[in-house]
Amino acid sequence: MGVMGFGSRVGRRGFLAGVATAAVAGRVRPARAEAGRLTLRTAAGRAVDVRTWIVAGERGRVLFSHGALSAPWKYQSVIEAWGRAGYSVFAPLHVDSTDHPDQASFPGLASWPARIEDVRVLSAHLGGPYIAAGHSYGALIALVLGGASPAVPEGVSLPLRDPRAQVAVAFSPPGVDGGFVRAGDYATLAVPALIQTGDRDMPPGMTDWRGHLAAYDEAAPGGERYAAVLAGVDHYFGGGICRPELPGPRQEEALAAAVSLSILFMRAHAAGDAAALQILRGRLADTGPVQLHRK
Repeated sequence: MGVMGFGSRVGRRGFLAGVATAAVAGRVRPARAEAGRLTLRTAAGRAVDVRTWIVAGERGRVLFSHGALSAPWKYQSVIEAWGRAGYSVFAPLHVDSTDHPDQASFPGLASWPARIEDVRVLSAHLGGPYIAAGHSYGALIALVLGGASPAVPEGVSLPLRDPRAQVAVAFSPPGVDGGFVRAGDYATLAVPALIQTGDRDMPPGMTDWRGHLAAYDEAAPGGERYAAVLAGVDHYFGGGICRPELPGPRQEEALAAAVSLSILFMRAHAAGDAAALQILRGRLADTGPVQLHRK
């Protein structure tokens, strides 16, 4: 896939037009999310700190899983945009976060079963359908809730898939590494999904950004799976998400374009909005600064 620069072809006017079409597709007035928090407990009694952004008259709910070492509030611009589109967001603070008070008790992959516990107890609290979303490590969680089947942590019961998860939105999910995620693990994805990456999306240990598209490549065709590739975009949108301490410059217009696509996708495939579906399919493109593929 040839990817062009994110230059004059996608300016502020073009981005605002994209946001406007998303709003038209939803036919709702912008909403305001009220921030809060709640504490849930796993079966073993471990406390799970969940940050919430609740929208009155919500059109849907998003269960969001943050990237490794990060925290929900480091995705503020994304969460606020979802709130304006009418979606309430529920995001656990996972034990691998540098902001978690008990991080030292969960070294390395000990965070993997803990993350699954976090989203299971949150799903039970929500009690109904939701959109599974996440970034990086959290994108793997979102895809697992939608049916992907990586190595099962010791002591974790099957199935990993949550029937309450309607669709999956995965920003920069892990590629196949032969250990944690093996070839074929994404082939069991059972829900519509939007998988996003960028042509500079190579965090430490990666040499090819295309690895982030493994979930799209392995998923069976015909299930409404989309791959979004943004030119000039790295793993953190220049510090726009996950790692706000990065020097930037922040890739704000690209991030807004990715979020706009996610909103169209959620409305089209979680809410059954025919107008949003038509607009989303109209964005399909094999070339250009925002490529969108579907299978």
